[in-house]
Amino acid sequence: MYEIVTTFTTLILELAVLFVGISFLINLVQIWIPYDKVNMWLSGKNSFIGALGAIVFAFVTPFCSCSTIPIVVNLLNKKVRFGIVMIFLFSSPILDPTILTLMVFALGWKVATFYTLITSVLSIVIGFTLEKMGFENAVKDVTVQNIDEPTATFNIAAAWKETIDLMKAVYPYLLLGAGIGAFIHEIVPTEWISTYLGGDSWWLIPLAAIVGIPLYVRLSAMIPVSQILIAKGMSAGAVMALVISSAGASMPEIVMLNSIFQKRLVAAFIGSVILMSTVSGFLFYLL
Repeated sequence: MYEIVTTFTTLILELAVLFVGISFLINLVQIWIPYDKVNMWLSGKNSFIGALGAIVFAFVTPFCSCSTIPIVVNLLNKKVRFGIVMIFLFSSPILDPTILTLMVFALGWKVATFYTLITSVLSIVIGFTLEKMGFENAVKDVTVQNIDEPTATFNIAAAWKETIDLMKAVYPYLLLGAGIGAFIHEIVPTEWISTYLGGDSWWLIPLAAIVGIPLYVRLSAMIPVSQILIAKGMSAGAVMALVISSAGASMPEIVMLNSIFQKRLVAAFIGSVILMSTVSGFLFYLL
């Protein structure tokens, strides 16, 4: 019980600081962000360029899955194309230049390169597919006050007010998600995974993709964990599925997404992360 409380406290403090810090920074400097030009570039006639822009944007904003929520809200409020926003949502937590560098040293440059390519391609395909399926209509109204009319100068008070308004809408979900994540984190240890998910059977890949989501293990933590799992006999495909699903989605993020997405879009997001993880795992397994 003590470990669960400690993990919960650590998670909620860490997530709160990240969420408030990123939200405040975005609200403060958004006067310098040419959203009209960004939207024109990302939502232009050339979908490939827009998708590439979303991937690059995700690469230079190396946040965890929960920390992407404030940026997603801002992009949606600024009417950036839905498919592009979803590409960013899927790719930002799993494309981190620091972690990719660590992956090169831990697992080799071939693994890191393949990981980057497959996650980028699948993020683009899934993002545009959700857009084509009409999931844009499943976005809730989460516009913060005055966000469409940023001031011409720095306004710390206004930026802080917008941050608090957004936090009030999301924080209950953050508390619930951190509690769930802390509980599962403590009762599903790494040793259990290596024991029951060891081996080279194909069905371990989709199972690892499903198991990875509730674990809420940061990508930075999964790199050394992946080395241990592979050393203990877990297949590279299953490990990669576990890495992508645990980084691409988490219980805190899923609960927080309920504050901005309708349930059908949240379900589609979870299914998409599992699909991305599974396909990536099978490609690693085959190649």
